[in-house]
Amino acid sequence: MTPEAWLLLAAGVLLLLVVWTGWTLTRLRRLAARVDRAWAALDAQLQRRAGLAEELARHHPAALGDDVRSRLASGAAGARAARDTGDRELAENALGHELRELPPDLPGVPAALRTDLAGTQTRVALARRFYNDAVRDTRELRGRRASRWAGLHRRRPLPRYFDIDDRLGDDDRLGDDDRLGDDDRLGDVGAGADVAGRLAS
Repeated sequence: MTPEAWLLLAAGVLLLLVVWTGWTLTRLRRLAARVDRAWAALDAQLQRRAGLAEELARHHPAALGDDVRSRLASGAAGARAARDTGDRELAENALGHELRELPPDLPGVPAALRTDLAGTQTRVALARRFYNDAVRDTRELRGRRASRWAGLHRRRPLPRYFDIDDRLGDDDRLGDDDRLGDDDRLGDVGAGADVAGRLAS
């Protein structure tokens, strides 16, 4: 090959590297923004769940009993106070456990509050799924050999998965009359889809 051909080949390779680097950096920035938005959505639902649990414990002690009310109030306060990711997971798991263990019959508790709490539980599960999906995609791209060699985003810490048990329980623990009907479930899924659309944009 002539020197000119070698120069053209080198220029082509360099151009490909520049294009790949620019494309990868753009995707990493978008994924980072997606993780941030997903976490904000998840945090909002977790805070709402803690607030509803706190409201239930504060305003309806007779329906819960002293022991259950105390544990539920403590779980809600712990979830609100936790900041570190590991501590937050433990606190949210503790609150989720208390919510799943609520008696099936809660006389005197408004149906609206019970339905709101059940819907929030569903949205927590959806938001956590969207967040962990964003974390997975980010870690996968940053874990590729070429990305590591190029040192792309190496100064930004890897996002962590948020692992909690967000099951609703075998029986919704909210009483037979307050289980979500088909229309309510469609509404919850629609709310999750709205979140998904915002996160994907």
